[in-house]
Amino acid sequence: MAKYIAFLRGINVGKIRIKMIDLKVAFEKMGCTDVLMYLQTGNVVFHADKTIEALKPILEKGLSDTFKYEAYVLLYPFEVLKAIIAACPYEAAETRHNYVMFISNPTIFDELYTLSRGLGAEAKTIEAGEGVLYWQVPIGKTLDTPFAKLTAKAKYKSCVTVRNINTLEKMI
Repeated sequence: MAKYIAFLRGINVGKIRIKMIDLKVAFEKMGCTDVLMYLQTGNVVFHADKTIEALKPILEKGLSDTFKYEAYVLLYPFEVLKAIIAACPYEAAETRHNYVMFISNPTIFDELYTLSRGLGAEAKTIEAGEGVLYWQVPIGKTLDTPFAKLTAKAKYKSCVTVRNINTLEKMI
């Protein structure tokens, strides 16, 4: 059995509301064990006996069918999450949030990183990692930045999600 992290895109924001206990039960029905939820935004740690490639379509279809929404799941081995956190180039700061933008499509990763280089001063707050972008934002400004507006496009919905580094550390 492998230990995984799943990030569900777009739940409990807007119209898609899912109780964490219901989400836990759904994961268990799809063959996952030791399922743990973090916060209300679709952060799941679990064990499964399938590969990521086999598991992803099972989870997306199962969640879509169960909760009647188009589910997008980004999956990572648990150990990869530890490495992503350790590689964060930004120190904690009282006036800024540190985020990790998970991007499961290499073409979209390249596109977003290239676009971020054209954001003037904000480009200095975005660094490339191994399949992720690290992003430091002034507290209270996350949704107002040019980069946030750029990444909110519908075309990125299926393969991009953002998590605060503090949340990720708690998941470990």
